[in-house]
Order: sequence, then C-alpha cells, then structure tokens
Amino acid sequence: MPDKKKIADLHFMDARCKLIDLAAFLDRMDRHPGAEDYRDQALRQCLPILLENRSDRAKAVLDALSDHSTDLLESAPFQGAFGAPQPQKGGMS
Repeated sequence: MPDKKKIADLHFMDARCKLIDLAAFLDRMDRHPGAEDYRDQALRQCLPILLENRSDRAKAVLDALSDHSTDLLESAPFQGAFGAPQPQKGGMS
C-alpha cells in the first residue's frame, strides 16, 4: 500500500490544477452580473465537505451534487445532465 508521500508524488499536481480551476470558476462567477445559479450554489455548498476530516468526501460531494428524485420525466429536455440538482419550483433547492 502506498504511503502519503507516494500518493502526493503521484496525484498532487492533478489535484492542484483542479483546485486552481475551481478557484478560477468561482472568480468568474463572482465577477459577472446576473441572477444566482443553482449550480454555483451547489458547488459552494460542497466546499466545507472538502475540509471535513472524513473518509467519504468524494461520496458526500457526489451525493450533494446528485439528483435524488425518483419521479420519471415524460421526456428529457435534452441528452445530458445538469451536474447538480435543480431547485424545486416553489420550494427550497
């Protein structure tokens, strides 16, 4: 089993790049006008999970960004995904 140094040697630069990309995304969202977007809000709500001392951060973030509804749509609005659960109409997100 690899130790922490070996894991850092292998994956630090990739994680660093992703973190800088996230910071740049948040900077762009903050700089531009317009209504709040639920996807931006969903990402920001996940940030504290990253700092928690827990072994299931990836699962927790995936769960937070997943649509847990079980109701089937008659038809999909497009082929793809939104990447975060959409707020419920007339209710909380």
